This record gives sequence, structure tokens and C-alpha cells, in this order.
Amino acid sequence: MEALSAALGLVATGDPKLLGIVALSLSVSLSAVIIAAIAGLPVGALIAVGRFPGRQTLTVIVNGFMGLPAVVVGLLVYLLLSRAGPLGALGILFTPTAMVIAQAVLVMPLLAALTRQVVEDAWRQYEEQLHSLGATTIQATATLLWDTRHSLFTVLLAGFGRTIAEVGAVMIVGGNIDGVTRVMTTTIALETSKGDLPLALSLGLILVTLVLAINALAYVTREWAQRRFG
Repeated sequence: MEALSAALGLVATGDPKLLGIVALSLSVSLSAVIIAAIAGLPVGALIAVGRFPGRQTLTVIVNGFMGLPAVVVGLLVYLLLSRAGPLGALGILFTPTAMVIAQAVLVMPLLAALTRQVVEDAWRQYEEQLHSLGATTIQATATLLWDTRHSLFTVLLAGFGRTIAEVGAVMIVGGNIDGVTRVMTTTIALETSKGDLPLALSLGLILVTLVLAINALAYVTREWAQRRFG
């Protein structure tokens, strides 16, 4: 109870260290989702609309990578960015940039797989109409991405929820450096092991609140879209 009281005090007073960790967490996760969305949404939509050799295999791979362990992604990115790796000359290992890359790689298959399902459902409904209008695959893909934008917003929220709560990959490539690469999840793990429960609890409360807010926003968006667009 003493630790919980102290944790609430940190949140109420806006402790600078606490706010810095939260700000870095949001910056890294949002950046990763944006990067992953730029690649993942078009790929998922093209898989849904396109008809090409290996499409089913690609679908299975994308769906399988949805459950890719975060520590495996962290290890692969670490090997790429380490001094002996092919991208070691960039010197970005143990920086927020490396954390963004790891989380983007982690969440990209999730966004692609969920986008494929959303766009494929819409494609079944509008395929004949789009064909009659002479739309190419790229035009049909762009049209369906725009038409399903409200559903895709919930997909992005799901991706953000995955990144904000992730710990394994960012700890491997970020190094959990105080004031540099320490985010909410890694700080909770470290401070708990050190016995600093107030900071760990305060970050835990904020993290749970964020996750609940994301799910609530996704639900409200989905319900609004269904009522407005059917």
C-alpha cells in the first residue's frame, strides 16, 4: 500500500523522470506503427486483391509472423545493427532509432495480416463493381483502403497496443539505458528487480490505462463506423 501510495504521488505530481519515460515510450511506439503501416497496409491490401502465384503461401507466412516472438525480432535486428553486422556502420544500436526499427519489424506482419482480412471482406462485396469500372489492381487496392479506413484505424490501434506493451525486442536493441532508451516496459522490469516499486507501479498504472484507452477507442470507432456506414 505504501508503494501504491507513492506511485500515485509520482503520477499526480508529474514526476519529470516518469514523464520522460512515458514520452519516449509513446514516441517510439507511434513512430514504429507509422513506419509499419506505410509498408504493412499496402502489402496486406495487395495480398487481398491481387491474384498472383504464391499468394496463398504469402498469406500463410504473414499470418504466421503475427505471433513472431519479440525476442527473436530483437535478436535479428541486433545482429543487423551490431558493429559486425551489415548495418553496423550506422551506429544506431542502443538508440531509440534501433528500438523503432525493431518494433516496426515486429508489428508489420500484424498490420498486414489484419489489413488483408479487412480488405478481402470488402473486395468480395465490391469486386464486380470495381471490375465493371475497369479498375486496375492498384486502383482497386487504393479504393478499398480508403473505403475501409475506419476499420483500418482499429487495426492501427491494435498495432499500437502491441508495440506499447512490448518489452523483449526494445530491451535487446535499446540496452535499457537510463535517460536514453528506457521505456515503460523495460523500466517496470528493471525497477521491480531493483525493488523500486513506486516507479514500477506508477508506470504500470499508466501502461494499463493506455491499453484500456486504446481498446475503448477501437470499440467506439468500430461501433460508430457500423452505425454510420452499415
